Parts: sequence; C-alpha cells; structure tokens
Amino acid sequence: MRSGQVAVVGRANAGKSTLINVMVGEKIAIVSPKPQTTRDRILGILTTDDYQIAFIDTPGIYKADNLLNSVMQKTTQDSVADVDLVLFVMDAHEGISDNDRKLLSKYTALGVPTVLALTKTDIMTESLLISELKELAEEKVEIVPVSARKGRNIKELIKVIVDKLPEGDKLFSEDIISDRSEKFMISEIMREKILLKFDKEIPHGVAIIINEFRLSENGKTYRISLDIVCEKANHKAILIGKGGAAIKEVSSFARQDMEKFLGRKVFLTTYVKVKEDWRNSAFLMKEYGYGEEV
Repeated sequence: MRSGQVAVVGRANAGKSTLINVMVGEKIAIVSPKPQTTRDRILGILTTDDYQIAFIDTPGIYKADNLLNSVMQKTTQDSVADVDLVLFVMDAHEGISDNDRKLLSKYTALGVPTVLALTKTDIMTESLLISELKELAEEKVEIVPVSARKGRNIKELIKVIVDKLPEGDKLFSEDIISDRSEKFMISEIMREKILLKFDKEIPHGVAIIINEFRLSENGKTYRISLDIVCEKANHKAILIGKGGAAIKEVSSFARQDMEKFLGRKVFLTTYVKVKEDWRNSAFLMKEYGYGEEV
C-alpha cells in the first residue's frame, strides 16, 4: 500500500479546491471564481484498498495586502514542509506567465517530488494546450492536463500521484475524509455563498462566527445561529440589502447547502455585524479563528 501527504499549491484561483473536491469525491473545500476563497489549511483524504492520499488544500499564492493575507501566505509555505509530494496547480487557459514558471521552479527546487496539474483545459483550445505542454517540457516535472469540472484525466492524475508516494500504512482511519469539523464547514458554506453573491472587496472582508450549532433532541434538525462580520457600515448595508432581501437570499442558498451537507433540516439565523479593519487586527483574527501564529 502507498500513502502520503500531498500539498496542493498554486496561484490564487487556479482551481485547487475544485480539483481536491473532485479527487476526494466529497465537498471538502468551498469554491468560487474569486481569489482568496481558501483561507485555511484544509485536509481532504482519499482512501482505497491500495492507497491513501491526504491532500492539503492551501490558500492561493498572491501578494499580501493585509495581515490576514500575510498569515494565509505563511500557511501555504508551512504546508509544504514535510510532505511527500507537491501538486502544483496551474490555470492552463490563462497562459503560462513568468511568475508561474518562477513559482514552479521554487517548489521543484525543494527536492520534494512534484507533479504539475494544468487545470481548466475544458475552456481552452487544443492547440493552446499543446503549445503550453511544449513550453513546459523543459521543466523537470511530470505534467497532467485535467478538467475538474468535466472530470477529465482525474484518474490519470491520481495514478501519477500514487506512483510517487512512499509505501506505508494508512495515515488516517479509512472513514475520515477531512480534518475539519462540521461547524467549520458550516461557516465555510456561508462564506462561499457570500463570495458567489457579492462583488469585489465585500466578501474578502467577511468572517463567519458560529454562535449556536445544536442538534435537536429528536435528531432531526439543526439550529444554527451565526454572525457575518464585515469591515464597514456600508458593507453591512449591502449585505443586508433593501428590506433585508440580500441577507435573506444568501442565507436561503446557504441553508440549502447546509442541509445537504448535514443530511438534516436546518433552522438558520444570521446577523450582520461591523468590526472595522479586522483583517489587520491580530487579536480579532485570532478570535475569528485565523492567525494563531501571529
């Protein structure tokens, strides 16, 4: 049997979380078209009779512009330490930039086995893909073009990863698919819906705080109460919307996904609060579950 930990790294919005969700076969990490969606180190575990892969989903790599983003970048760097393999994810349809090449070289220089996954190949021409594969041929790394959305070449990517992992026993019990709690996933589902509904800066300045997460005595329903913390009063007004329409809509979408995830009916109560510039406050970041290393 082969088993090991795989750090999944790459630029922001390269498709890392979507790829992990597809490979594991469960929703482990939230996804959106916006960068900075993943804030935490999240473990997604794929187990079969022949292998176990512990994928470490990491925040996307980009220039940090506040304390929270700096902590996220440190999380990515720390996640690469002591792994068995690095899976570098590159958005193929955007073309290969000098920064992509530099980042790839940075990780291959670590001496850790590295695999390059070219993502989003379903939205690019075959000629462009061939051109990119030729351009990357000089890199000393195995390349697998994939489409997570279409499920294209996913099995081949897993096979390439498994072949590079060491032989050994399972690292986790076979019934575990993530190291994150249900409460964490509920907060992430809420944040995902905010990312999908609202534009620009508002979603990135939002934190989700779970106040109540309680299963009823009959085991049929969850009562969930949470705070949506934003950074400015005008952001609060946008999140709530005219007559509360915006918060009702985003809460309804979130509740549906929460019920699907928990397998039970959910009674959801949401509040919107303002904590100015919380992303630059080490104290508030720690209170909201970020930046323990600060």
